Amino acid sequence: MNAVHAAPSVTPSRAVAPGGTALVPAVTRALSLLERLAGTREPMSLGRLASDLALPKSSVHGLCNTLMSFGYLRRQPDGAFLIGPRVMSLAEAFVAGTDVAREFNALWSEGGAPEETVVLSVLSGGDALYVAVRNSARPLGLAFNVGMRLPAYLTGTGKAMLAFRPLAEVRELVPAGPLARLTKKGAPDVETLLKELALVRRRGYSIDDQGVREGVYSFGAPVFDASGQVVAGVAVCINKALLGASRGKRHQAEALAVAEALTRRLGGEVPALPRARATKGSVR
Repeated sequence: MNAVHAAPSVTPSRAVAPGGTALVPAVTRALSLLERLAGTREPMSLGRLASDLALPKSSVHGLCNTLMSFGYLRRQPDGAFLIGPRVMSLAEAFVAGTDVAREFNALWSEGGAPEETVVLSVLSGGDALYVAVRNSARPLGLAFNVGMRLPAYLTGTGKAMLAFRPLAEVRELVPAGPLARLTKKGAPDVETLLKELALVRRRGYSIDDQGVREGVYSFGAPVFDASGQVVAGVAVCINKALLGASRGKRHQAEALAVAEALTRRLGGEVPALPRARATKGSVR
């Protein structure tokens, strides 16, 4: 299983890799620029990029022009830079080599399409990176796409994964202070999040109640590999208005069943938890 971990941050001044290998300065600067834009998640001007990277404007200008020519950057009319569409091809290539994504897709190829939208993500730094998606025909108000990234602390899949990570790692991945939110929902700070994650560990599944988008509700569950490490998270996403009197018990069971099926395919076992097991037969 190819678990995803946060790569060491690339800095323009780094000349030697952690293993002692010399780095190519131009490549290091280009990767630093891309990482900075990806981490900021908003357009950045040439001057701001130069300041943040501690590089001359002329150097950053050359880097940006080169990356734009290959499609890895795009430029707004006001001159600010954004990540370009060519980056998606790298994400798709990574996904193609991820065992858990292949196993996820195999579930549906063997048994037909899911009733509701089902997503699979892995941790990439503090983000939930979506590596496989089975979108439902039901209107959801949000299209999940392979390669999409969202803060892990907001998503059903992300909280399912964080809950089974060491506390020190969670504190490292989630920023201190007030947490940025996409809606009015979601944990406002790390301490509130940690209490929610403790509940996730006890019951074995997570809930995203409109933290990603108003009206979207999801149940998430962790996926484990043969070593017992959590390597991915799955979530069943539905329109909150369709939860019904059962409060989505059927969808909760489906999320747990999909996660257990993937865990078995990876040679792992789901830890014993004080909760009712998912309904048998709901996943192929």
